[in-house]
Amino acid sequence: MVKGAGGDADGKEGIQDQRGAPKLKRMQSNSKAKLLHSLAYVTLISAFLHLLRISIFTNLQLGHHKVILKKQSHLPLRFRSDGTFKILQVADMHFGKGKMTRCRDVGSNEFRYCTDLNTTRFLRRVIEAENPDFIAFTGDNIFGASTDDAAESLIKAFAPAMESRLPWAAVLGNHDQESTMNREELMSFISLMDYSISQVNPSIIDSCDPTKESLATNIDGYGNYNIEIQGPPGSHLANMSVLNLFFLDSGDRATVDGIRTYGWIKESQLCWLRGVSQEYQGLRANIQQGEDVAFHLTAAPPPALAFFHIPVPEVRQLYYKKIVGKFQEGVACSSVNSGVLQTFVSMGDVKAVFMGHDHKNDFCGNLDGIWFCYGGGFGYHAYGTEGWPRRARIIMAELEKGKRLWGGVERIKTWKRIDDDKMSTIDEQVLWVGELSR
Repeated sequence: MVKGAGGDADGKEGIQDQRGAPKLKRMQSNSKAKLLHSLAYVTLISAFLHLLRISIFTNLQLGHHKVILKKQSHLPLRFRSDGTFKILQVADMHFGKGKMTRCRDVGSNEFRYCTDLNTTRFLRRVIEAENPDFIAFTGDNIFGASTDDAAESLIKAFAPAMESRLPWAAVLGNHDQESTMNREELMSFISLMDYSISQVNPSIIDSCDPTKESLATNIDGYGNYNIEIQGPPGSHLANMSVLNLFFLDSGDRATVDGIRTYGWIKESQLCWLRGVSQEYQGLRANIQQGEDVAFHLTAAPPPALAFFHIPVPEVRQLYYKKIVGKFQEGVACSSVNSGVLQTFVSMGDVKAVFMGHDHKNDFCGNLDGIWFCYGGGFGYHAYGTEGWPRRARIIMAELEKGKRLWGGVERIKTWKRIDDDKMSTIDEQVLWVGELSR
């Protein structure tokens, strides 16, 4: 009986074990499924967060526009190893909307197919032909009345300069602001474009904290700044400015005594300029000069070139003087004479001025020892003269070569390139020769 009873008990337990096994398997299966679902969920969330991170940090967007970092020029600008520095001046592109904007004052056989793209093509050709170290745009870069999007027109107008990866800078003319941006906005936008070294206005150093800089606010206009050109790499002049480029905002339009006139360079701008010149003169005076350096550098400030759009009133006097180039239209300047020429003469470092505005003039003439040179009309949407090709001006500065060391600037010369089949060079002349070379 006992044995039978024990056998019965063992049988019941076996039956119960057999009945519980499927339930245990189902529980294990459910646990595994939940684990797999959890892993899949975590994987999905991780993938989503990763894609979100990529979207935010790789393709950061403000509104509908991607944020793109500006491509920087190699600074400081400096002379080449052969002691030369070449500048391409581009005056009055008058860019509109690209292929939708027609040319002005071209032959009837050209007009049908002539657009802003001819301006773009000319800029690319002259950059390739001259291989400049720097490009200076002297105003009326766009023709505001011919575009409903100033930013788009600026991008198209300066595209060849940005594609070349050359450093470039610009000032404004009297037409740039006639579209969708005011002058401050235009200069801010231009300063942020690829390879541009333009500035809205000069920086001033905080006297309490020399590491902090801010834009000068007590100066008229937008686009007043100085660019230093230092000596060749590896030379004793490598960390010293040997040529200065002064950029000035000559304004657009103004009303004086109820009469409309063109803008002019104001006293606040000239005051800033005098301060810059005096600072360089002080630096030169403090240089501890060795025998060769003393021979090639003087205590005078380095020579300077000035760039702005609207000519000063004295340029009219050049109609009666010897010039190099063509004087084909009246000088359109302000009725206000703010003393720009007198300031340049008193400073003593400005050797030549390069301007635009009057497209049919491309001459250089000397006023009180300073050369004033027109760039000549560059853009095909700008007015011109039929049969008179668009043109650009080239400026070349050359250092004096000593027995062992480079000296200061020995000479500054200029010529023009015209947009013909041969990209012809015309009117080459020497503008200035350093005292040590005379």
